[in-house]
Amino acid sequence: MANHNELGKKGEQLAVDFLLKNGYDIIERNYRFDKAEVDIIAKIKDVLAIIEVKTRSTIDFGNPQDFVKPKQIQRLVKAVDEYVTFNALEVEVRFDIIAIVKQGSHYHIEHLENAFYHF
Repeated sequence: MANHNELGKKGEQLAVDFLLKNGYDIIERNYRFDKAEVDIIAKIKDVLAIIEVKTRSTIDFGNPQDFVKPKQIQRLVKAVDEYVTFNALEVEVRFDIIAIVKQGSHYHIEHLENAFYHF
């Protein structure tokens, strides 16, 4: 597996651990619909948190959250609309980003709530 894939998988696991530690329930991981993949679907209280995880080994080219592009956001929104409809959920939906940067042997985790809005 390529190094960036391993880093991505490590980042997703770190994000799950972070969310669990902060009171979230993990509902789904790597949920796929059409051309979208939702990294993590989690729930906290009455909120369904849709979480995109971005992990980078450096910020030389920008912060991890800067790599979530409008087309990807559109796909995520469509996938989540389908997920909520299919499962007949009555919840508030929030889109978050967990940005992770590897710093030596440590990882810096930043949770950005309401990182983007439903179009």
